[in-house]
Amino acid sequence: MQIVITAVGPDNRGLADPIIHFVTGQGANIAEIQMYDHDEQCLFAMLLRIELPVVNLGDLRCTLAAIGEEKGLSIRVWSPEERKHNPRLAICATLRPEPALALLRAIRDGRMKAEAAVILGNRPNCRSLAEQFAVPWESVEKGDDGEADDDRLMALCDQYQIDYLVLARYMRVLPPSSCWKYAGGRIINLHHGLLPSFPGIRPYHEAFASRMLTYGATCHFIVPELDAGNQIIYQSTFTVPHGMKLEEIIRRGQEDNEPHCLVEGVRRVVDREVQLHFHRVVARP
Repeated sequence: MQIVITAVGPDNRGLADPIIHFVTGQGANIAEIQMYDHDEQCLFAMLLRIELPVVNLGDLRCTLAAIGEEKGLSIRVWSPEERKHNPRLAICATLRPEPALALLRAIRDGRMKAEAAVILGNRPNCRSLAEQFAVPWESVEKGDDGEADDDRLMALCDQYQIDYLVLARYMRVLPPSSCWKYAGGRIINLHHGLLPSFPGIRPYHEAFASRMLTYGATCHFIVPELDAGNQIIYQSTFTVPHGMKLEEIIRRGQEDNEPHCLVEGVRRVVDREVQLHFHRVVARP
């Protein structure tokens, strides 16, 4: 069984050793290990991907939680095989409903083998979608300006036993601590531009200023670097005639291309066609 272990907490000495010693003592084969020290935040983060032939995930979680309590670490244990036939998704949205709606329709129609466990919003705009599809809605808005409560977002993902966190035009940047709590290919983002050419928050405008005739969207795994680009799962494009106004280009992208891109990207992940390994997307054997 493939298992992903993440550990995040205040930086200190000797944080990784007890975790590694325990899993190797259980006979684990380590397939991937990454450790990060974010000096500016005094943050320690570790990702450990292991293979264990026989394992009780409940016992493993209990033992590692005790290690985490002793070392001041937030430790998560996840296996893509635990709910491989029906993984649980948390869909994060801000203003635009089209990507989230496309996901919900794909799940409803049986085109995606997953469960929409919860919709999380830092704005109330997509709450009606949750009501329409009978999916729990949770607000993660902190204040009145769309600022998100990232600690609450992570706590809700834990509460709803989320396998994959899908950012469906969720217009907030996750902090490094959140990225590493659900690291290992568990956070999927829709970017409304073709990466790596057009990162940032205004890719349509930048492509238009460059006189592009082909526009697109990118579905990629999240790592701490914003829209880093080499974690691309799927990209979709559309071509426009010379002289088309920017407003019409944006409308076509938002209403048609972006939803398609997200659905196909998430489908590839939940069907386990691809996975993230050492920050690169690889095809599963």
